[in-house]
Amino acid sequence: MPRKFFVGGNWKCNGTKASIEELCNSLNKGESVESSPVEVVCAPPAIYAQFARERLRKDFHIGLQNCWMGKGGAFTGEIAAEMIKDMNFDWVILGHSERRHISELHENDDTVAKKVEYAQTVGLKVIACIGETLEEREAGHTQQVNERQLAAIAPKVKDWNRVVIAYEPVWAIGTGKVATPEQAQEVHLFLRGWLKKNVSAEVAESVRIIYGGSVNGKNCGELAKQPDIDGFLVGGASLKPEFLDIVGSFRSSL
Repeated sequence: MPRKFFVGGNWKCNGTKASIEELCNSLNKGESVESSPVEVVCAPPAIYAQFARERLRKDFHIGLQNCWMGKGGAFTGEIAAEMIKDMNFDWVILGHSERRHISELHENDDTVAKKVEYAQTVGLKVIACIGETLEEREAGHTQQVNERQLAAIAPKVKDWNRVVIAYEPVWAIGTGKVATPEQAQEVHLFLRGWLKKNVSAEVAESVRIIYGGSVNGKNCGELAKQPDIDGFLVGGASLKPEFLDIVGSFRSSL
């Protein structure tokens, strides 16, 4: 069975009530994807999640950008997975490169793996992010880094149908640089091969592996044609009307 295309919009730490309402109004003008082979999830800042859901079209789902690694309690400033589920949001982004590499946050592989494991226990679906820095790529360590990060997550996954792997080369996020379709396909193929060898052939064939890194309305079509790229995790362009063009790129994969 073909893998259903997936497009996530990570709004990051951006927005006001006015700008989010404007963005939702713009995205609501797009063609319905309710019966199309594409799944769309937008992740606004947590404080605006309910505000966005009340205004955003119903065929686009709302997720959160992060959650705590365990049950709620005396963890000031954190959001528990149970809280996300209690508000009827189904998706959460975990292990994003900015949470891994911004020095004040600096989540490691073990922290990300714990979050992935716990989020599933309360029924959340997970967009799990991995990816190498420019220094790691230039040193020839692209496969090694992505293998290490995926290997930390894989044993914690209980149901691969509820997990999307997002390959995000750190050097391409917010820089305007984008991996060529060939570079992205090479890593996606490697990741699928790793899953086949270390998890199962069934999981390798069915799991969705999406690309993130300066994806926009102009480059998404060529990237979507690659056989192992199953969609995108979009940053800056998810705050613009061109996000609809990226959602529509699923047609290039058919």
